[in-house]
Amino acid sequence: MPSFLSNSPSTPTTKASDRQNDTSVSLPSTSTSTSSSISSDMWNYLWIPFLISLSKELTLARAAATTISPSILLPNQLADDSPSAPRCPTSDINLNYRPVIGILSHPGDGASGRLNNATNASYIAASYVKFVESAGARVIPLIYNEPREILFEKLNLVNGVLFTGGWAKTGLYFNTAKAIFKEVLARNDAGIHFPVYAICLGFEILTMIISEDNQILETYNATDQASTLQFMDNISIEGTVFQRFPPVLLKKLSTDCLVMQNHRYGISPQRFQENELLSSFFEILTNSADEDNQVYVSTVQARNYPVAAFQWHP
Repeated sequence: MPSFLSNSPSTPTTKASDRQNDTSVSLPSTSTSTSSSISSDMWNYLWIPFLISLSKELTLARAAATTISPSILLPNQLADDSPSAPRCPTSDINLNYRPVIGILSHPGDGASGRLNNATNASYIAASYVKFVESAGARVIPLIYNEPREILFEKLNLVNGVLFTGGWAKTGLYFNTAKAIFKEVLARNDAGIHFPVYAICLGFEILTMIISEDNQILETYNATDQASTLQFMDNISIEGTVFQRFPPVLLKKLSTDCLVMQNHRYGISPQRFQENELLSSFFEILTNSADEDNQVYVSTVQARNYPVAAFQWHP
């Protein structure tokens, strides 16, 4: 125990055996012992008042802290009219915050036959499922080769459809996508809001369906390419898929290669505008250029339907 907190004399004691074995050890004088005792008593007199004073200061500080409002308050500590009080937006009864989206499956197993080489196999890439789920929606798979009555029963359970990327542009897959798209337009014409998003191959298939020309696509060198999005002049992004993009991001999309392209087919702005069915149905939002600097349409949105198509991968 430190000497300034001890009431016992501070003079060290010496064992008898030590005195016998070590004659060089001398006993302290009486004056030294008295001086040490006085010093110890002085420290006691100094520390006791100091500790009492410190205790009073801590008590006063604690009392003052209870009268001063803390800088961080719990929600229930804020006044109702406080400008810093958190406010959650009121839910819009006209919006569906947990929609269900149907994703059309694509022929194959997604792994060049390594997982399943059956002719009737189909898959949905996980990236598209996560893309939908990241917005708070849920997914129901629309199997492209299942019986048509089952497919349309599923359409009654979803709030929208997503056409994915891939390679199939003919046969049963194309016919199924066409039947779904026709049903989507019919529902919207009946006043039911039923959106469609089409990505990469989906963009190309919608282009073929709407133009009524299966040979309308052109070849491009845009496989595994990063590119920009060049927004059309004098276009308003209000009401488009870009409406909620921050201005900084919109600018970077047109200056930095932030967009992933992975396709060999597309359509030029000239051919797009020359087809009256296409140009009257869709409005071009952005164009992009491939590795050979050939320009193609990269984003479109329907003029009168909730339909948007991306040649790139969001």
